[in-house]
Amino acid sequence: MLKIGLVGIGGMGQVHLSNYGHLADCEVTAACDASEAGRERAKAAGILCYGDTAAMLDAGGIDVVDVCVPTFLHRDSVRMALERGLPVICEKPLALKSAHAREMYALAEKKGVPLFVGQVLQFYPASRALHAMVEDGRYGKPLDAVFLRLSACPKWAAGGWLFDREKSGLIPFDLHIHDLDLIISLFGRPESRSIVCGGRPGLDYKEHYRFEYTFRDSDNRPFHVSAEAAWYNADIPFTAAWRVYFEKALVMYDGAKLTAYKDEGPPEEYDIEEKVKIPTGINLPPTGVFFEELGFFLDRIRTGDKTSYRKGEIIALIEILESIDKC
Repeated sequence: MLKIGLVGIGGMGQVHLSNYGHLADCEVTAACDASEAGRERAKAAGILCYGDTAAMLDAGGIDVVDVCVPTFLHRDSVRMALERGLPVICEKPLALKSAHAREMYALAEKKGVPLFVGQVLQFYPASRALHAMVEDGRYGKPLDAVFLRLSACPKWAAGGWLFDREKSGLIPFDLHIHDLDLIISLFGRPESRSIVCGGRPGLDYKEHYRFEYTFRDSDNRPFHVSAEAAWYNADIPFTAAWRVYFEKALVMYDGAKLTAYKDEGPPEEYDIEEKVKIPTGINLPPTGVFFEELGFFLDRIRTGDKTSYRKGEIIALIEILESIDKC
């Protein structure tokens, strides 16, 4: 039985807590949260709650630390857990600076424990299907791709920290990070990129971004990937979709259906129905992706795997993102 210490019981902390309840051979036995709301949630769940990470860790009895506090607080909690030789699961983004990410990974390697980052888009059935298409070449080589991630302005964010560049990294680190992570995992690191952004005047942040990335295929031919991300000042439904044009098919994901429109024959519908659906308690519908993600991380911890999952790709992701908001 793996005993988990949960750092932060806000939105994502609640999601993780709920999913651990559906996973075998693990239990959240301690938590820390400085807010009254967090302490009340811990009490309702029957979990001993501490005022800060150090107090929770000093009490001992924990096998894994799961960090779900706001982004600007990740570094301190991750470092404290690693220093004590504990495996860490950290919500995305790991850090806002690649130097800090490298520092954390180096500490994990020094202590001989893994550091996992919750880039959950990798665990969606549509993402896994797209990976398989690119890897086995069933539709030929990719020629072009477009990714969309559009949201109403997150006015619900507690304390407004999402709108502080130094605390959240704004849209690049809140929204685009998901698509860019999938893009890098599919196509590698881009050889070039360009960005435009805009929005209403007088704001301390940009409301909309367009990204253009250039890659090379195995024959050294260039192909392009575009992406959009936005916090619109409009009450729009959340939109996460993509399309990838291959030599022999256009594959489209509209957020619900995954369809391959081939050069010959009828369209091919992929089964991306999730087998497990767990309520999130936040502005996401019931889903099994966190169940899959956390279960995967815990299985790696149980096997004694000391390597940090996707370290190189996560560092490359942060290196690109930290230079983005200069348009």
